[in-house]
Amino acid sequence: MTDPTVLVMLALTFASGAAIGSFLNVCVARWPAEQSVVAPRSRCPGCGHQIRWYENVPIASWLALRGRCSGCRESISPQYLIVELLVALGWVAAVWAYGPTLTALRVAVFGTIMAGIAITDARHYLIPDGFTIFGLFWVLGTALYVTLAQDPSASASPFADSADALLGACAAAGAIAIVGWLGEAALRKEAMGFGDVTLMAVVGAAVGPWLGLLTIFVGAALAAVVFPVVVLPIVWLRARRSQRPFEMPQVPFGVFLAPAALLTLLWGRELVDWYITHFLG
Repeated sequence: MTDPTVLVMLALTFASGAAIGSFLNVCVARWPAEQSVVAPRSRCPGCGHQIRWYENVPIASWLALRGRCSGCRESISPQYLIVELLVALGWVAAVWAYGPTLTALRVAVFGTIMAGIAITDARHYLIPDGFTIFGLFWVLGTALYVTLAQDPSASASPFADSADALLGACAAAGAIAIVGWLGEAALRKEAMGFGDVTLMAVVGAAVGPWLGLLTIFVGAALAAVVFPVVVLPIVWLRARRSQRPFEMPQVPFGVFLAPAALLTLLWGRELVDWYITHFLG
């Protein structure tokens, strides 16, 4: 653990993850507004101050500026710091668990995509195609590469092989589409957005058909617990403070499917084995 080479590798991984997290913040802010993530350069939404390069260093700049714009001194959302830090730690965790391998990179990128989807859906009730299209090409492309190149790290990989990836993408997307159709028929209003369907295509490609179905179940279980216990009280308090009538909010299912996908990717097989042992054994 104290090997200098390992420490340097983890430090570089942390810095890379923080940089990816910074770009993820740009995607979360711009894709819902159908804006380019390349141009123009980042500006303060309040005063229009163009962010200088040394004010855009992940994590460090937010701390140095104490969370305020250097132009107008308006607060900068702590989301920028939190996302950069979480993604950086996620990348370090992937390398720590799988070593400097393609598997670690696949896990890190998949986790980053899921984080972007969860944040965007929570803020805008929207899952941008940028996340899901890139995610689907990334998962299927790397699965095909692993199969053709016979990557030695594939034996420890939690990802489905290329054949199961294709089947999983179709099965998971089809399953969530059916759930949405049944929900719409029962509630007489839209119950599932198309973004959830494309999200599950990505997830199914990553974990395969059976774990893709498990992801839907885990996501529904998370929503059933977190939404009434955490989300509804917050919405009720905000309505009461602003003296507005309480309105039942929509459920952004991607917020729960995204972490469920990561949990299923990493520990889905263990969860299935535990269930079989304790309930079917």
